[in-house]
Amino acid sequence: MPYTLKPDQGLTVDADTVDYVKEHVDTGDRWVLNFGPQHPATHTTLRLVLELEGERVARCTPHIGYLHSGFEKLGEHLDYNQYVTIVSRMNYLSPIANDICWHHAVEKLFGIDITPRCKVVRTIMAELARIQDHLLCVGAAALDLGAFTGFLYAFNPREVIYDICDFISGQRFHPDWTRVGGAMMDLPDEEKFCTMVKNFLHKDLEPSIGDLESLVLRNRIFMERTIGIGAINREDAIACSLSGPVARASGVKRDLRKDEPYLCYADNWDGQGAPAVEFKVPIAEAGDVYARFQVRIAEIRESIKIIDQLIDNIPGGPMDVFSDSKMTKPPKDEVYGSIEGLIQHFELVMTNRGWEAPIAEGYGAQETANGELGYFIVGDGSPRAWRVKTRAPSFVNYSVMARLTEGHLIPDAVAVLGSLNVVAAELDR
Repeated sequence: MPYTLKPDQGLTVDADTVDYVKEHVDTGDRWVLNFGPQHPATHTTLRLVLELEGERVARCTPHIGYLHSGFEKLGEHLDYNQYVTIVSRMNYLSPIANDICWHHAVEKLFGIDITPRCKVVRTIMAELARIQDHLLCVGAAALDLGAFTGFLYAFNPREVIYDICDFISGQRFHPDWTRVGGAMMDLPDEEKFCTMVKNFLHKDLEPSIGDLESLVLRNRIFMERTIGIGAINREDAIACSLSGPVARASGVKRDLRKDEPYLCYADNWDGQGAPAVEFKVPIAEAGDVYARFQVRIAEIRESIKIIDQLIDNIPGGPMDVFSDSKMTKPPKDEVYGSIEGLIQHFELVMTNRGWEAPIAEGYGAQETANGELGYFIVGDGSPRAWRVKTRAPSFVNYSVMARLTEGHLIPDAVAVLGSLNVVAAELDR
């Protein structure tokens, strides 16, 4: 069940709203400021055109980015396994989450049910990705507002997550780890993997989260910069299709892990009747910048609980599905011990002839750190999608940047932008 994060009751805030803009909209006394893309808070890719009355923002016009990647078009030229190298680059804060979500959508289209072992390991990595993303969001936002030490408390633990990704995939930054029906390889050493994850959660992460809360979230300057700033109510959040922490900070009780469960959030993951993982969905009410940071910190703590339920209960068996459908790689003993396995492996890896992709369309989505990440895929029977469309949470959440900023001061735009956790590669795809 969701639980509510109560706003701070001891701090009074001067509530600046867009009513100021409405009262002064016809004065004509405005000047235009290009905020970004060179500004550090816009990460060299975003641009806000601000119309100002003094230092108050009367109008904000966001520009979505300057990457020009063509990521979605590349989905028409790469097969269902190769395209994982592209989706991980759409969100460079937690790339493995995109890997998992992409192949979740592909497997839904193909009608493939992955193995219990794969479900558990994917769930663990998805929650590590959530932690990875939230840490950078809170840390970078603190840095943008002047709290450099808070940034270090958030950023240092992320290095350990990179080490874990490197251990299971051989790559730190863009693991490109999943494959249709499984993963690029099984865990190199399950005992070492479990030890790395548990040490990270309880020796590295938990102390850092405590320090981050004490130093940043309870800092009066940080609170005055964020409480009452960029607020949006529940009804407007729903009307704007917001998702993730941005929506839940406004009281929207929606989380795909609960509402449309998948992986270990839905299944008896140990095959012996055990219930799905138990966790709560943090909900706030204020809908402002501070509430969005509160929700993210609370979600990190819930992710720790989820991983703790799974890490000592990873099922045995294969990581990959192997069936007569010829869409997944066979086990190595089949490759080395039978002509059928050798041919299937050769066709999938070397010739792209082994796919039996459906002529159909489908949509698969997961609850990633920024909200609902989904892929709409149209298949034409070939090894490649005929069309791929991404439902990127950053793109939808960024649509409210103008309404959250207008009526506030110029420095407040930095706080609002940081609380939305915009990933530029999701915007300009």
